[in-house]
Parts: sequence; C-alpha cells; structure tokens
Amino acid sequence: MTPLPPAVPLQLPIEGGDPVSALLQVPADAAAVFVLAHGAGAGMHHPFLAALAAELARRGVATLRYQFPFIERGSKRPDQPATAHTAVRAAVALAGQRCAGLPLLAGGKSYGGRMTSQAQALSPMPGVAGLVLVGFPLHPAGKPGVERAQHLQQVHCPLLFLQGTRDELADLTLLRPVLQPLGALATLQVIEGADHGFAVRGAGRAKSEPALPMAAVLAGLIAGWLSTLPARAAG
Repeated sequence: MTPLPPAVPLQLPIEGGDPVSALLQVPADAAAVFVLAHGAGAGMHHPFLAALAAELARRGVATLRYQFPFIERGSKRPDQPATAHTAVRAAVALAGQRCAGLPLLAGGKSYGGRMTSQAQALSPMPGVAGLVLVGFPLHPAGKPGVERAQHLQQVHCPLLFLQGTRDELADLTLLRPVLQPLGALATLQVIEGADHGFAVRGAGRAKSEPALPMAAVLAGLIAGWLSTLPARAAG
C-alpha cells in the first residue's frame, strides 16, 4: 500500500485578525483539493476529520484543514458568521495557491460546512467547483426548522450533502424539500443509521459503532461525486 502523504503544518493569514493553524495533505496523484472546515465542538485535529482526510488522500483528493479563530484561541464559543466567513475565504484562497490547477472543493463538518455555504451564498469564492457539506446542521437539536438553510438558494454551484438518518440536527423530512428547488445542483447521500457525528447504529446493534470507519464510506462518496461534476468545474 502506498504510504499516505504527511499533513504539512501551515499558517493561514486572516484579514483583520491573527493567523490560524492549518494542515495541507496532498497525495502524489491528487485530482482535486477539498478545503475541509471543522465543526463547532472540535478543531481540525479531531480524529474523524483526520480519518476523513486520510481516506480522501487514498482516493486522490488533497485536503486543507484549518482552525477557525475561536478554536485557535482556545474558546468554546463559535465565531460570529462574518469572522468565520473571513476564515473560510482565506483557507480557500490558500488552497488555490498551494494546489494551483486542481479543482477546488470547499465545505466541512456541521458548523464548518454551514459557514462555508453561507460565505459562498454571499459572494462566490473564486475557483470553487462545488461544496461538500458533511452533516449539515439544518436546525438545533429538538428544534426542527429550515431557517438555517435559506441561504442555500443563493448557492449556484454543485452541492453534496452527506447526512445520517439519525442526525438530530437535520430532520430529513425537512431537508429534502429544502433541497428540491436546487434541482440537479444538490446531491443528497443518506447514511443509514448514522447520527450527527456519523456513529452508526443499525439492525442487531445494541449501541452505536464508532464514526471512524465511516470516514472511508464518506470519502468514497465524495470522490465518486467529484467524478460527476461538469468538466469545466471538475477540471
């Protein structure tokens, strides 16, 4: 088996703020780069994100993981959207510079994916061929609603949603109608038995199985979706 490339530490400059840490992992056969943002509860070193980046590298997809400013300074309170959007744009720009010529995907886990899609809706980021939203947080737990998805109608590039059937932050009966007006731009891949963290419970399982094995499944879905993007977007 070909050894995985190391994740190279970088500093990501943030306009109007202090730089944050980032990790760039580029396989020798890279066919695309995915700017992968973390969720609200943990940073870029979370084992699930590290596993997803490794599985993507095995499939020829480079990743740029990065910290939002609140994680970098040790806070538990997520950044305001404007601050998060600035970080997203800086990360996308850095990935474009470091991986020039490769198709560029952006998105991330939960909060990170939501902040990325908001940034794209407000002003399309140069070079972004599509968004990958891993566990899009449609609503708070126990408070079903669709307000968090209103901005998606202003996103005009392909979107991939990876959602679990037990995700307490995304009722699929609400998410599907939200995505319908997006037509062919939106692809929804449903993971049976997975919760918001992609731990899986299925028939015959007394408790949830760890999320890390799901990283390979999700990476395969992302790589497969990438191959379906229009030539002008996928390179």
